[in-house]
Amino acid sequence: MDGVLRGRISFWAGACAAAALTAGALIATTAEAAIGVGQAAPNFEEIDSNGVTHSLSDFAGKTLILEWTNHGCPFVQKHYSGAEDGNMQTLQAAVADDPDTVWVSVISSAEGKQGYVSPAEANELTNSRGAAPDAVLLDVDGSMGRAFDAKTTPHMYVITPDGAVAYHGAIDSKKSTDPSDIPESTNYLTAALTALDAGQAPDPAATMPYGCSVKY
Repeated sequence: MDGVLRGRISFWAGACAAAALTAGALIATTAEAAIGVGQAAPNFEEIDSNGVTHSLSDFAGKTLILEWTNHGCPFVQKHYSGAEDGNMQTLQAAVADDPDTVWVSVISSAEGKQGYVSPAEANELTNSRGAAPDAVLLDVDGSMGRAFDAKTTPHMYVITPDGAVAYHGAIDSKKSTDPSDIPESTNYLTAALTALDAGQAPDPAATMPYGCSVKY
């Protein structure tokens, strides 16, 4: 092999490795979490965008949905596309009609990192998008995200009324930023909630989340 060819192969290998690292920074994926299905969810104590402190015990007796979010992430934007009638807003509205289910959005972007918002900015995002979470937790130090091993935005968790993890992973089966994929996707969150309402275990109970990496 001559020196020129060897140099070209080395260059392209390096370029491919760099591209893989860049893609990995944007789309973080994992099927495993620090907490497993059926295990107790970690406790947390976080302040929401209105200055109210919430902990896991506050939601005892209710099904708790946790949504890790970042308004600048194109994968999040996919599910919030369309004022009030986006996929995430529609799901939140359905939960709002169920007194036994609570939806909490979590922002774990650190101050100075992409996705960080002040309390006022978080409320403006909720209002401008027509979103309807019961609370938006500002996990600035990342303690809650790390406790749950939240990897992506979005990353969904369903906690049972007795505090166990029933589902964690992707919101649906289409790993894209295209809103037109949503109707053709399997919505894992809806499937998990439907199974729990029927007294059954979600299947699947853990999936590979997709999206932008959480900006701890």
